[in-house]
Amino acid sequence: MLAAMPTPSVHSSPQATAVSRGRGDACPGTLRLHMADDGALARVRVPGGVLTVRQAEALADAARRLGDGDLHLTSRGNVQLRGLREQCGAELAEMLDAAGLLPSHGHERVRNIVASPLSGLDGRGLRDVRGWLSELDAALCASEPARELSGRFLFALDDGRGDMAELGADVTVRAVADHGALLVLGAADAGLHVSADEAPRAALLAAETFLTVARERGAKVWRVSELPVPYQELTETVRRSLNAVGIAAAPRTPDGTAGEPGPPPGIAAGALCVHVPLGRLTPLQWQELRHAAAEELRLTPWRGVVVPVPGGDPEAAVDTLARLGATGLVTDPASPWLRVGACIGRPGCAKSHADVRADAERNLAAAGGARLPLYWSGCERRCGHPRGDRIDVVAAPGGGYELCAVTDGRRPRVALAEDPSDLATALAAITS
Repeated sequence: MLAAMPTPSVHSSPQATAVSRGRGDACPGTLRLHMADDGALARVRVPGGVLTVRQAEALADAARRLGDGDLHLTSRGNVQLRGLREQCGAELAEMLDAAGLLPSHGHERVRNIVASPLSGLDGRGLRDVRGWLSELDAALCASEPARELSGRFLFALDDGRGDMAELGADVTVRAVADHGALLVLGAADAGLHVSADEAPRAALLAAETFLTVARERGAKVWRVSELPVPYQELTETVRRSLNAVGIAAAPRTPDGTAGEPGPPPGIAAGALCVHVPLGRLTPLQWQELRHAAAEELRLTPWRGVVVPVPGGDPEAAVDTLARLGATGLVTDPASPWLRVGACIGRPGCAKSHADVRADAERNLAAAGGARLPLYWSGCERRCGHPRGDRIDVVAAPGGGYELCAVTDGRRPRVALAEDPSDLATALAAITS
């Protein structure tokens, strides 16, 4: 049984409402674990999603020895270890430190950097951002003010193809055609043009300026979008801060070039790309990915993995992709799994009203025919939901699900499915 009804539109505009955080940032890390129903949880920051094979092995070893054995990918290309046993924090930190995954204990939660995962591999970007990534991470870990950033503050490095545009980063640096870079704060309509060589330093200084402005305004905020300052004013303040330290920065409006989504599953020039259903990597899948990698793996913000294979044999690439697909990784760009996401749900979360991952898998065929991607949530918090147009599938306290089509910030219709088997009919009711 289901019912559909209109609901009032919900409009959102950048920095329309000031936010004040009444408590400290409790975002988990490697040194600050979060207690969940399935044990402790650690979130390991992986700047740019780049892992050496040795680091990948260290994560697998930690998951096997201390946790549930699986690796859980996040929407920022980071890794979560779940089901960790009590009092394992010191051992976990020692294991990850030895692998180079904890370059600064004081900054481990703020190393949130996403980067174009195919940069330097397929020849499509304007610049290989790996240099920017290394410089920004090193500068971030050396900055005393940056320790005060929240665990949710996000940097994005775009090689010019525009794949980072929709990720909602607080500071985005995008390569532009004149060999420079455009620095944009939050969802601002305009940014600052800086030289490519100064881009990492400019990105860090922009974040430090955000902290200064927030402190001067007495604003307890975690993200640029929460700051009670118009983007234009904040951008001008950042411009003055950059100029004061000798970084030339001029206002610049983006050229309007449309961005592109993350890499689809399959073979790209110089890389193999796979998608991880619901972001959960089994030990076998992780092992096969490590075996396929020559030197490194790149985790993507779309819960995928890119395996660089420069100069590889095309036939060998096809065989390797087939082996990865045999483990349950998605190698078909038409797979409905690319249109489905979910929070952890039961039994991992006490607040969840349902085992949303099991229900999402049972209803995979319905998701493939939906007009919009689906995101399953165990409760109204909708933890981890993506940005952009989607259908929220939210477990109801009394059973069943509420479906809500979110388009351009509006929620025009809601359908109630009393049983997961009603999903296809509910989808038709809200998207017709």
